[in-house]
Amino acid sequence: MTPEAPGAPGAPEIPPGPSPATAATTNPATTTPASTAPVGTAPASTAPAGTAPAPGPPDASPAPGRIVLLSASHRVAPGLLSWPAWRTLREADRVLCADEQHPQLPYLAEAGISVGHQVPSAEELVSFCAGGRTVVVLPSGEGDARLTDGLARLAGSNRVAMPDLELLPASYDLPGARLLDLVDVMDRIRRECPWSSRQTHEGLAKYGIEEAYELVEAIEAGDRTELREELGDVLLQVVFHARIAQDATGDEGEDGEAGEGPFSIDDVAATLIDKLIHRHPHVFGDETAQTPADVKAHWLRTKAVEKQRDSVTEGVPLAQPALALAAKLSSRVRTADLDVPLPAGDGGVGYQLLALAARAEATGTDPETALRAASRAYRDAIVAAERARAE
Repeated sequence: MTPEAPGAPGAPEIPPGPSPATAATTNPATTTPASTAPVGTAPASTAPAGTAPAPGPPDASPAPGRIVLLSASHRVAPGLLSWPAWRTLREADRVLCADEQHPQLPYLAEAGISVGHQVPSAEELVSFCAGGRTVVVLPSGEGDARLTDGLARLAGSNRVAMPDLELLPASYDLPGARLLDLVDVMDRIRRECPWSSRQTHEGLAKYGIEEAYELVEAIEAGDRTELREELGDVLLQVVFHARIAQDATGDEGEDGEAGEGPFSIDDVAATLIDKLIHRHPHVFGDETAQTPADVKAHWLRTKAVEKQRDSVTEGVPLAQPALALAAKLSSRVRTADLDVPLPAGDGGVGYQLLALAARAEATGTDPETALRAASRAYRDAIVAAERARAE
């Protein structure tokens, strides 16, 4: 079943329910016919003389009613509520929201749902619900601690017949929703922080290198808590640089491209999405890939078409660690099926390391990772020797 959208024709208008003071006289389940006997006298019995009165029905306790706290994610467009939420809102005896600027209010108004802006105390709300009434409360962004704390206190007292309390999610966060919060936080920091507001791409470049190395270290250490934190630090670099780029003021280049003009995190994400889709034709297109080698072939082929490079060395960052640089160049040569002998040089250690890096890459070993692992083992041996000497 598809829920009626806000503003749909025929949406029932829900008037405010009766006040607690008049509930006892308007609810048929809880009213008793008025006696015609004079005030101060007992009603006349209709039982024959000398017989006991017939037992009457047991006293019926009024239904406790229901209080529904309706939560909605601010990361989802207002008005996109679940069907149970819309149904509960339409059937409620009263809908309350203390925040007159709540983003859902215009959509409730379009649906003909009346909303009161004075949220009563917990005692008043419980009293109103007596008799089976339902009240829906839309919490404000900060939450309504006074009301929720009051309800908890009443429920814990065991002196009040509590209505049913229900938390009804009206909308849920989608995967990646917290990234929207990250963008908002970064935007505010960029505007209000004296340090962050003055940063440039060039000034932050060193932090990108540091955070990348710290991420690698967390991966090699196998520390998942550290891994999660370092992934966040790397993500911060991406969001920070994108926010700086948003402030750029420049003209378009001669080819009509953005040039030095601004771009946002959405532009960064859109470029990445297009690249991923284009380089995975076996996922998003008609091509097939049965092995990781097939996937790599697709990737290299589409990348070559995109870049149209004049040399296989283009795109290889020369600022990366020397051992990784040697392995990368060796990989490009081998992939392009070029016959380029290694330079002999003067036979110094640099050329020896180059030869070792090329040999390791050819056998499927990343020399940078291998040397780092060996260095970590050496570091542990050094620490052990220091401890032994100190004992």
